Amino acid sequence: MKVFVTRMIPQDGLRLLKEMFEVEIFEHDRPITKKELLEQARGSDGLLCLLTDKIDEEIIDVLGIKAIANYAVGVDNIDIKAATERKIPVTNTPGVLTEATADLTFALILAVSRRIVEADKYVRDGNFKGWEPMELLGGDFSGKTLGIIGLGRIGQAVARRAKGFGMNIIYHSQSPKEDIESELNAIKVTFEDLILSSDYITIHCPYTPETHHMIGIEEFRKMKSSAYLINTARGKVIDETSLLLALEEKLIAGIGLDVYYNEPEINSKIFGYSNVVVLPHIGSASIETRTKMSLMAAKDLIAALAGKKPPNLVNAEVFD
Repeated sequence: MKVFVTRMIPQDGLRLLKEMFEVEIFEHDRPITKKELLEQARGSDGLLCLLTDKIDEEIIDVLGIKAIANYAVGVDNIDIKAATERKIPVTNTPGVLTEATADLTFALILAVSRRIVEADKYVRDGNFKGWEPMELLGGDFSGKTLGIIGLGRIGQAVARRAKGFGMNIIYHSQSPKEDIESELNAIKVTFEDLILSSDYITIHCPYTPETHHMIGIEEFRKMKSSAYLINTARGKVIDETSLLLALEEKLIAGIGLDVYYNEPEINSKIFGYSNVVVLPHIGSASIETRTKMSLMAAKDLIAALAGKKPPNLVNAEVFD
């Protein structure tokens, strides 16, 4: 059997696949185009793809694949409905990247509010002449309110880190998380109350039709002018036009982004604001985490192509 991998991933996962299958890997260090994928992966039994790969109905049909393993937690890049209708199992890599993404989220919170990137550039440019009482003032954490949108695995991990900084935690989620409320004194609030009350807002909800443009200009206008917004979830949860307008009108204090509206393309206007910290989608980018992801995706693909139910199956209907 043949497996096509759309990008180089850590060797541990590739070694597992090569023990079982003929493995072909896209050779370039960039996202594969649709044309290249249709040409190079045609006839493959299994596909190991990335979040940057749009796996639509045409690709599924032309390639003739029997299983798809997504090297990510989110699967909004895959036409799940089309795969399910064709009895093609789709898997993802949940849980394993929780801690790394939570670490990165808090790194952005720190970097934006304490103006770390600005300060680094300030020093490198030769502007530091000694301690100054009004230089590069930022935000505090202790006693401030962190509003978490989506209290799943990653949101909960961020909440635990925030508690260590002495922050008050509020959250908006589809369902109450009573264990987290008890553990961290977290309070479930309405979406509007979270927007109005938070000193820091961090997004950890999945991207769905319901969360599309969840944060637009009305939400930005309701935020505190001293608030900071962090997004390590999906770019389209925030309306990009509204984000740029909020920056132009100084509606909030700063923004930290690891994801973008038309990723990997980034609106260059964002780069003009010193109170925005931008990262290249590295939420899960620790050596340990990415290695675990490669092993998880490989094991799921091996199971699926053997006709077994993979541990991290997204569309359970295919085995009903």
